[in-house]
Amino acid sequence: MTTTFTNAKIFLGTDETSFATAMTIDHGQITWVGNQDEVTDRTAIDLHGQTVLPGLIDCHTHPKYIADALHGIACTPPKVNSIAELITALKNAPTYGQGEGVWIEGWGFDETKLAEHRAPTVDDLDQVSTTQPIFLYRSDCHSSVGNSKALELAGIDANTPDPVGGKIGHFEDGRPNGFMREVAASQLLIRAKSAQNYQTDVNNLVNSSQHYLENGIIAIGEMMGRLHPYDSLNLYQDAVKAGFKPRASIYYVFDELGDEILVPGDDDQLRIAGIKVFMDGSISGETADNKSPYPSGKRGVLLTNRQKLERAVEYAQKHHLQIAIHAMGDAAIQLVIDVTKDLQPWLTGTPSVRIEHASLLSDQILKQMNDASMEYGLATQPIFFFAEDESYRSYLSPQQFKLAYRLKSMLATNALTALSSDAPCTPWYEPDSPFYSIYAAVTRKTANGDLVNPEEAITVPQAILGYTKWAAQLGQFTHNGTLEVGKAADFVILTADPFTVPHEELQNIRAKETWLRGKKVYQRS
Repeated sequence: MTTTFTNAKIFLGTDETSFATAMTIDHGQITWVGNQDEVTDRTAIDLHGQTVLPGLIDCHTHPKYIADALHGIACTPPKVNSIAELITALKNAPTYGQGEGVWIEGWGFDETKLAEHRAPTVDDLDQVSTTQPIFLYRSDCHSSVGNSKALELAGIDANTPDPVGGKIGHFEDGRPNGFMREVAASQLLIRAKSAQNYQTDVNNLVNSSQHYLENGIIAIGEMMGRLHPYDSLNLYQDAVKAGFKPRASIYYVFDELGDEILVPGDDDQLRIAGIKVFMDGSISGETADNKSPYPSGKRGVLLTNRQKLERAVEYAQKHHLQIAIHAMGDAAIQLVIDVTKDLQPWLTGTPSVRIEHASLLSDQILKQMNDASMEYGLATQPIFFFAEDESYRSYLSPQQFKLAYRLKSMLATNALTALSSDAPCTPWYEPDSPFYSIYAAVTRKTANGDLVNPEEAITVPQAILGYTKWAAQLGQFTHNGTLEVGKAADFVILTADPFTVPHEELQNIRAKETWLRGKKVYQRS
């Protein structure tokens, strides 16, 4: 069926300045774009001047975690500001009281934002329930807390050894305190939780589909692909069959692959795209690996040494996969550059090496990336400084803080820069709304009204390209990113025009309609 839209402000996404006023779609593709004066179809849909963007792409997110979070509880400001309020919130979880085998889940706490200025413990969560397991993600999605039932199901007691790259917290008397520091430790609880019911995980993922469409997001990068307790590809395949609509690319955690051989796919609906490597932790957890110590005297953690990183890069080269490397601290980023800068790219049309977050970038690192033989991609998240300003101010020196999220400087290099959310891994109740990220990127303002390195602000068109064309290139969504003839008819109609509204209002823009493969899949009520 052919449909023409007219009287619109259509951002083509090909560059910062190209717009059209009409377009035609047929069989899920764009077949024509141009001027509304050329439209003769009397059945054309009049958009009355509304703004149309290419479908938005979140190229670094955690859909499995989002799916869990949507039936869990947001333990973030403004509603949760203390451990007492956190306990109350968890008692209001929809799964509370549903039986001993049903997990209660929460996400987004940041101890620096809690009145007690500490993380909740197993004893705190046991005030919610001792018969239902409880899993609570910290805002960075690296660390977590479990209650006594969750620890029991995961087989964790006072004698359980720390996993490689993680740490199990303990009280002074040796009892586990429930805090699981870093991904390797959190996985002990996650595996116990995921083993409960595969079909529940499929259903949760299907139910999350509407969440993405409401945000105008038509494609996602799953950055925590796993083989155990089941293969993430199978999870997505079954979810797609049951109605999950966004396009997805999966990046598997390299540490968990063993001898498994991954085969990259070329299907824009769902495919294996690459591997994921963790170099360090997070700034808000004082675990990002920085060249200088934190003001507290702490040092970050290096989760992947040079030898293991070299093995991961070799694996990606051999199997023609993109490698996405989590690196927040400048020491971690420097090691990535040192290992890869003199290598020749092994992929075409997309960077072979992605640096995820790229939180602290010095002039030296920026120059090394620009001069390198390797082609780099940067998947960064303005929502971090927007939502976590207090943590960054507390945990970074003034000199380190000046290096935070240098978007304008990133765009001045040869690296392909895309914006993304890392949702739900930040203490904000709408962690993957693209327009909070766009607002932060353009204004450099935070949720608490602070201003972060304003000289690194970018323009509205650049921020939108970070969620469209550049995100498509970085995430390998070859049919998306622009509204050109031959591209997929995936687009979003907005509630307001981001190119003309005052910058303060950017955070209030939402998707009015989302179209996927030429069909309207969401309409704002």
